[in-house]
Amino acid sequence: MTRIPFDPDAIRALAAVLTETGLSEIEIADKDSRIRVARAMGAPATATVALAAPAAASATATAPAVATVDPDASHPGAITSPMVGVAYLSPEPGAPAFVTVGQTVTAGQTVMLIEAMKTFNQIKAPKSGTVARILVQNSAPVEYGEVLMVVE
Repeated sequence: MTRIPFDPDAIRALAAVLTETGLSEIEIADKDSRIRVARAMGAPATATVALAAPAAASATATAPAVATVDPDASHPGAITSPMVGVAYLSPEPGAPAFVTVGQTVTAGQTVMLIEAMKTFNQIKAPKSGTVARILVQNSAPVEYGEVLMVVE
């Protein structure tokens, strides 16, 4: 078994780029090697929620976002994004949404789509229950690990 060589300085530099730009992950590749650096998803989720309310003052939008993100992330029925992409709540423009707040869903039922790299990925309910909250808007960008919906 061969050991994969890595450059600690390159990893530190990539981590610094993540901090400076606010990205959640970055990857570089060179021939047969590649380095991927990702950071904890708590900070980007807060930033995404703060961006979802542009009409409010940024100082007031940030405080409630922190208060609402933490409980949903730890909720046992939280459905999180498995990838970075664009969320769609209906199968096509003008069509009814897959689910609405208050609707009963079954385990494995498609609740939304996430488009990533021109591929539409079905997001399915991990358990049966009632849709308590939908935390994303149609056609909104989503980050990996972001809470999309809560099923109780």
